[in-house]
Amino acid sequence: MDMTNKEYGSYVNGKSKPSPCLKNCVWAFCVGGLICTLGQLLLNFYQNNCALEKDDAAAAVSVTLILLSAILTGLGVFDKIAKHAGAGTLVPITGFANAVVSPALEFKSEGLVLGVAAKMFVIAGPVLVFGISTSVIYGLILLLLNLA
Repeated sequence: MDMTNKEYGSYVNGKSKPSPCLKNCVWAFCVGGLICTLGQLLLNFYQNNCALEKDDAAAAVSVTLILLSAILTGLGVFDKIAKHAGAGTLVPITGFANAVVSPALEFKSEGLVLGVAAKMFVIAGPVLVFGISTSVIYGLILLLLNLA
């Protein structure tokens, strides 16, 4: 059966059900807001109950959110939340943790080195390489400027 791209597009549009855009936006907003609220609650907790300075508390919040996202991804809960919340789970730090853990879980049958370790940074790897490389170059430039 030969179809043009236009005919195939019409066929797919006829078979697919319409996306509830407003509902999806509301869910994304609410779930993203809940994640951010959790981050703020953790920040307050670390500052008030653990006597951490603001910068240290912020780092602890980041680590906690990454750990929670990784655990929820490993348990399969994060994907269920993302199915209903959509973009709301892509709050940068939780979405990034999910992007690192998901490929690692997918390839765990290939072993620790060739599976988990090699595939862990398939999605996040380029972001990490660019970010780390840029920060090293930026740091060296600042170091050189301060020495002059």
